[in-house]
Amino acid sequence: MNLFDQVSEDIKKAMLAREKVRLEALRGAKKEFLEAKTAKGANGELSDDAATKILVKMVKQRKESARIYTENNRPELAQNELDEAAVLEEYLPKQLSTEELEKEISAIIAETGATGPKEMGKVMGVASKRLAGRAEGRVISETVKTLLAKLPESV
Repeated sequence: MNLFDQVSEDIKKAMLAREKVRLEALRGAKKEFLEAKTAKGANGELSDDAATKILVKMVKQRKESARIYTENNRPELAQNELDEAAVLEEYLPKQLSTEELEKEISAIIAETGATGPKEMGKVMGVASKRLAGRAEGRVISETVKTLLAKLPESV
């Protein structure tokens, strides 16, 4: 069962169980999925990769909204956003631990032949594609920067 079908099925379960937060989060996801399927240039299909990218974006948006609500002293709204983000994260691949992420990025650095911080773009291009959905872009970027800085710069 692909992500679209899984979310559709779980919407029905959330309705029956009267889980308001879960239902809202899943309806939002399905709306985004449907928009992606019917967008200009789309062939009416939604791959799991595309669905995962949409979910990653939605989780990021929810967390950012929660941060803003917290800054504006609205903890009840912030909590709702965090609860929805948690529901959406259930559909994402397991997130990599710091050690796993460093290991993956070290392998990518070796594979691309990067020799220092000046070649961060080359490494980020590969890392972003390969680790999409399994780690946040900001965390990937910070890890790449740290590991490249440790390399002896070859002249």
